[in-house]
Amino acid sequence: MPDEPETLEPTARPAGTIAPAAIVAPPGAAPTAGDSSAPGRAQRWTLGLVTLGLVLAALNLRPAITSLGALLEEISADLHMSGTVAGVLTSVPPLCFAIFGITAPRLARRFGPAAVVCAGMAAIFAGLVLRPLAGGTAGFLAASALALMGIAVSNVLMPVIVKRYFPDRIGSMTGLYSMALALGTSVAAAATVPMTQALGGDWRIGLGVWAAVAALAVLPWIPLVRDRDRGTAGTGTGTARSAGTGNETGAGSGAGARSRTKAEATATPAADKAAAPLRITRSRTAWALGCFFGLQATGAYITMGWMPQIFRDAGVPASTAGVLLAVTMVMGVPLAFVIPRLATRMKSQGPIVVALGLCGLSGYTGLFLAPAAGAWVWALLLGISNCSFPLALTMIGMRSRTGAGVVRLSAFAQSVGYLISIPGPLLVGVLYQHSGGWGLPIALMGGLMVPQMIVGTLAGRDRTVEDEC
Repeated sequence: MPDEPETLEPTARPAGTIAPAAIVAPPGAAPTAGDSSAPGRAQRWTLGLVTLGLVLAALNLRPAITSLGALLEEISADLHMSGTVAGVLTSVPPLCFAIFGITAPRLARRFGPAAVVCAGMAAIFAGLVLRPLAGGTAGFLAASALALMGIAVSNVLMPVIVKRYFPDRIGSMTGLYSMALALGTSVAAAATVPMTQALGGDWRIGLGVWAAVAALAVLPWIPLVRDRDRGTAGTGTGTARSAGTGNETGAGSGAGARSRTKAEATATPAADKAAAPLRITRSRTAWALGCFFGLQATGAYITMGWMPQIFRDAGVPASTAGVLLAVTMVMGVPLAFVIPRLATRMKSQGPIVVALGLCGLSGYTGLFLAPAAGAWVWALLLGISNCSFPLALTMIGMRSRTGAGVVRLSAFAQSVGYLISIPGPLLVGVLYQHSGGWGLPIALMGGLMVPQMIVGTLAGRDRTVEDEC
């Protein structure tokens, strides 16, 4: 990433950003030009470990969901689920994200964001181990909820971790973990069915394999758990202590070098405002961002939960249907890296919102008219549309000037958003069962793209929540 400023050495950082040395130095010890090279090595090691942790965590934020979608027919038959109950199952992820995601800021204030993400990865591992052992629908839902609880708190804290450790590389780092998230999503969608068949055809083994990947994601965060008592100014969880230090102004709007001058000019007002409680519910931008997050999440979870079944009902083989879902998800690998970087270079993200929405509308139209004939094209278009997720994460980092604001905005937007997205997958299951086809559900999916483009354009305006609260 040659166009990104170097951030490893404290002397190269602009005024008002969070010095990585604050992460590894004892509280109250400010780094100076005369410090030894030992802190520099510790800083590099810490930032490298955080980067590895972000990537491995992101790889595990969706396999619990997409592996389920690929085997939903077999699981439903074995556990005797109706179409409505299966719809409830596909609605569990956003429900858990809304309920548990709102607790992330409080947990981060008490234990530190790295410790909470570590616990989240452990919960994902435990849930994926227990889920195949369930003997009925209730146990399966409970184990799934445990894994989804870990995903929920990690979802909320990913932008916070980026803002804290990489305040002037928000676009690049958001793109990196969004790309890893898309990769994990697509691999789980494509590999679950063939892997299950190769291991004897038991869906329980096919789902349980993903627990091994989750176990790896716990390891990088264990050394970072100790960071909970130091450098809290960057997290936004120690606002009272950091007010007046200038450590929370970060990179302003997150637009890299372009916005650092503005951040420096507003460092003192931002710190003063951060010291006061942020009434996030008074911000129209926060509500618009929450609605945008909810509508894009609705489309994403309907796609992950139901798209393989749509293709299978259209005559596409089960293994091919899983690959088509993987194609949809893998589109996020390159685009999740490009879109955040592009978004941070634009004053308004509205044009990107509209372009992604039009791709989704075209994909659903094709899925309605000729699901099997143009399956690969529709999968590609819906994959592009689903990149609204990394765009929403990037806007969370851009719509607040401070670390404290990012914590509050991330929890608010994601919790509101996931609450909005809960009825979507359930409604699709009900419509599918009672109408006997996919016409009405697909029409619903396509229709939701219109309000998504409207609220996304409002959320993409060049302003911050601190200006509205």
